[in-house]
Amino acid sequence: MKHIKIGLFGFGCVGQGLYETLNTSKNFAGEITRICVKNKSKQRALPPSLFTYDKAEILDDPNIDIVVELIDDVPAALDIVTAALKNGKSVVTANKKLIAEHLEYLVQLQEETGRAVLYEGAVCGSIPIIRTLEEYFGHEPLKEIRGIFNGSTNYILTKVFKERLDYAKALSQAQEHGFAETDPTLDVQGFDPKFKLSILLTHAFGIHVAPDHIVNLGINRLKAADLEFARDRGLQIKLLAHAERIDDQVYAYVLPQFVNGNNNLSAIQNEFNAVTLNGDFCDDQLFIGKGAGSLPTGAAVLSDISALSYDYQYEYKKHYNLGQLHFTNDRLIDVYVSFDSPNDLELDDFASISANYFCFDRCYVLGKISLEKLTSEAWQKNDRISLIQLSEEDFDTSKALSITSLAAEIKELKKGQKIREKISV
Repeated sequence: MKHIKIGLFGFGCVGQGLYETLNTSKNFAGEITRICVKNKSKQRALPPSLFTYDKAEILDDPNIDIVVELIDDVPAALDIVTAALKNGKSVVTANKKLIAEHLEYLVQLQEETGRAVLYEGAVCGSIPIIRTLEEYFGHEPLKEIRGIFNGSTNYILTKVFKERLDYAKALSQAQEHGFAETDPTLDVQGFDPKFKLSILLTHAFGIHVAPDHIVNLGINRLKAADLEFARDRGLQIKLLAHAERIDDQVYAYVLPQFVNGNNNLSAIQNEFNAVTLNGDFCDDQLFIGKGAGSLPTGAAVLSDISALSYDYQYEYKKHYNLGQLHFTNDRLIDVYVSFDSPNDLELDDFASISANYFCFDRCYVLGKISLEKLTSEAWQKNDRISLIQLSEEDFDTSKALSITSLAAEIKELKKGQKIREKISV
């Protein structure tokens, strides 16, 4: 095995995890010879001679075989990856936002340079889902891919449901353990799993879909009433990423969802991730692994480095061989929507409504709504509304109430004339 020399950009949580896993592994011949960082004043445990503040010392060094990019600045990361490929160096990255937003360009750049970019660590931590899709399911038509793609939110929801911690305390614990960032926006608002889902659409279905086109709503809007709604019915809430092929169309979104005890994702707790696949031939497959933390992600990065030492690269089989699938948001999904005031909700956005509960405390409706509607600012920016997807096995959504009559009830409620309760779950 060739002795691999690695140039590393970034020495945060994942970078330190990579350094530890690489130097403890007995089955890998290689070393990190240079680490480029930005903060000159930060104290570090490694010898100062190992660090540099000049990216050219890595990118222009002919003795460095592989560049590993682990920084959180997307424009700077793109410059690093582009320069490395053009300088004849293959790249490993765990930057899911970089890959999701620039994957089509990076695929083209790999073709032009003959070098490879691997990014297993960018999606679901220690689960080798990208290589599994590329190698095992590279020629099988997949029907669905879904799962828990974010360890931080799964940790928070586990604490909320299993230990009845409030949201703020559970988030604080996730941050203390290094599962969530100081600014948790990307995790709790569903952007992080959306970036990962965007990447997997290329490997699972052969289509490039920009993250901005994928609907995402997170767990940051959940209220105590939503949690009680779930508990009263023996349900949990999970933040799920979901992509499905129906005929020649592919739908994808990230939403909180109610799950019951029969759903295999209900048992996935704390910082663990899970991915379920369903294909024309393979039926259901379930993959589970830690999705957050320094060492699990560092191990995934090391696995990519090892693969590059054997000249491995993604073949993007479905991207080149299919080409007939199309992404769309033109699909109805069943949802639970809760709100404080009738002024918060626009009933006309629903295709149908099957149940409602109106109260001065917290109101909700169950109904069908298009993913296209959820892309609007009214749904994306309105923090007064909670939305959770309903699973068909838990709710009978076949009955439809009159939206006109519900509008009349809301009008009465607004006037403060009466409180009505009507449940038809």
